[in-house]
Amino acid sequence: MLNKPILTLALAAALVATLGATSGCAVTRDQETVGAYVDDTALTTRVKAKFAADPTVSAMSIGVETLKGTVQLSGFAKNADERAMAEKLARETSGVVAVRNDIAIRP
Repeated sequence: MLNKPILTLALAAALVATLGATSGCAVTRDQETVGAYVDDTALTTRVKAKFAADPTVSAMSIGVETLKGTVQLSGFAKNADERAMAEKLARETSGVVAVRNDIAIRP
């Protein structure tokens, strides 16, 4: 039987080979490639991080989704200033192509 470090190394090599072989294959969301999906996920993470660091935006109340560089904001803001700041932070994030602001203001 193989010892644990060799088995771990073999599993890691298999994972890298699988990712390399599938990187050009289409996945979900309108046949988006794995690379594009990873890029969109990174954009979403960067936008959410900006929300978490900003005192006027509630990162817990505003959702962020990204598809092909377009960020869609959803959820609820306390006021128009929070809604506008969320959009501004998203637009200023490197790599964002466009922002769709569907944030509603709580009555």
